[in-house]
Amino acid sequence: MTAFHEVRFPLDIALKSRGGPQRRTDVVTLGSGREERNARWANSRRRYDAGYGVKTLAALSAVVAFFEERRGMLYGFRWRDRGDFKSCAPDALPSPYDQALGTGDGARVSFQLVKTYGAAFAPYVRSISKPVAGSVRIAVAGVEKTAGLHFDADGASGRIVFRAGQAPPGGAAVTGGFLFDVPARFDTDFLDIDFAAFEAGEIPKIPLIEIIP
Repeated sequence: MTAFHEVRFPLDIALKSRGGPQRRTDVVTLGSGREERNARWANSRRRYDAGYGVKTLAALSAVVAFFEERRGMLYGFRWRDRGDFKSCAPDALPSPYDQALGTGDGARVSFQLVKTYGAAFAPYVRSISKPVAGSVRIAVAGVEKTAGLHFDADGASGRIVFRAGQAPPGGAAVTGGFLFDVPARFDTDFLDIDFAAFEAGEIPKIPLIEIIP
């Protein structure tokens, strides 16, 4: 991923934001009233508005500094989605058994972190490229492995690489749990700042968009 800074948007401001996943679907209504639907995007793409979290001059100053260092839309960064940043349920802690990452064949050593949404009808598998450092837990055939001994987790790509002699054996399920951020960028090159009152200020809209790896 080019032009990316491995730094997180100010967390206290991000936690007061709004937004979520977006998809693009073409819907054609036929003369009979029936519909034909076609998904133009294979993957969802998240959009956010961080403006809701800027209510003080201190917060405003932090956002302006962050925006300027990213050069507006030029550089990507990490974004914490308050509603979706765990491999598990929101009220649980990540375990090495949360998500299915693949099956060993005795030779394959690299696995991508993913999160699966849904189960019975059309599960959606989302690639996770920005795990939180130190949060990744991995198990092979139900046995937890040790980071730095059995495997390494790349925080910039979300790839899990097993060390020499540690390739999962044939048929062994590889599972994982983790915390993660969303790779994002500003979706504007202009911050419209409103100094609403003395010692206060706000930026009505700070649009952000997910960067698809």
